[in-house]
Amino acid sequence: MQYYFAPLEGLTDSIYRRLHRQFFPGADRYYTPFFSPTVHRSLTPREARELPPADAIGCSVIPQLLTKVPEDFLFMAGVCKDLGYTEVNLNTGCPSGTVTAKGKGSGMLRDLNTLDAFLDNVFSHAPLPISVKTRIGFADSEEFPKILEVFNRYPIRELTIHPRVRTAFYKGSVDMSAFRYAAETAKMPLCYNGNLCTLRQIAELQAEFPAINAVMIGRGLIADPGLLTPGGTTPDTLKAFHDTLLETYIQEFGGSRNAMFRLKENWRHWLCKFQGSEHLGKRLRKTTDVDEYRAISEEIFRTLPLRSETLPDWD
Repeated sequence: MQYYFAPLEGLTDSIYRRLHRQFFPGADRYYTPFFSPTVHRSLTPREARELPPADAIGCSVIPQLLTKVPEDFLFMAGVCKDLGYTEVNLNTGCPSGTVTAKGKGSGMLRDLNTLDAFLDNVFSHAPLPISVKTRIGFADSEEFPKILEVFNRYPIRELTIHPRVRTAFYKGSVDMSAFRYAAETAKMPLCYNGNLCTLRQIAELQAEFPAINAVMIGRGLIADPGLLTPGGTTPDTLKAFHDTLLETYIQEFGGSRNAMFRLKENWRHWLCKFQGSEHLGKRLRKTTDVDEYRAISEEIFRTLPLRSETLPDWD
């Protein structure tokens, strides 16, 4: 089984990926939060920092691209090839309203003729292999057979399926019947993504779908960073990871306040791993003082035991 770390905007930036790999080895591949190429044909300074030469990273990273314009996709794919990357990932799954309103992300699933034309163009001229991450529909899972029919026409390296429709965002149950249909019908290798947060769940998925050799884990791996690491997540290692992230973000952002707020996004998930975290978690979420934030974080690490399995509070 191959284990992929899903891209999460505002969380899994290049600093996070590098330090996660350092403290919690085990992921076979990391996907970047999406890049949105434009007609300007240049990378912003932030994009350039987030997309260094591939041989300087030290692990397998796949850039994810978000666009509905074939020429923009091909430009960015060419940039990735020049930087040494061996694959790019097309995002047809992002449910954000600001994204879908522009016909991008899972908004591409509303017009399959346009999606088909886009794929025909990019696969005809792609400078390197393309994988795809998708949902099972925009508003209804009944859309999925026709969506998969379109994808089956192209040499997609791997299709990652998050079995929810766009309107479900990340809430509620996943639709395993749709994923089962894909496992029986898809012509390309599949990767499963959605609601995985324990090794037991991964083993159950593998037992049900033995032909699936890859899973992509997002929130479950944020909440339990050592999920894929021998020995799991330990309090000392998680604290060292947190402290190093904080100090690195302080240097990157030129101040501690923005670094604190970036780390708070991680705590939204980490708190699911700690027993009895309600009181300290509430205090941590409310504070805007960096010294108080440090003190509360220290108290959490010092006094609260880690759960053996993460109990997500995603809904």
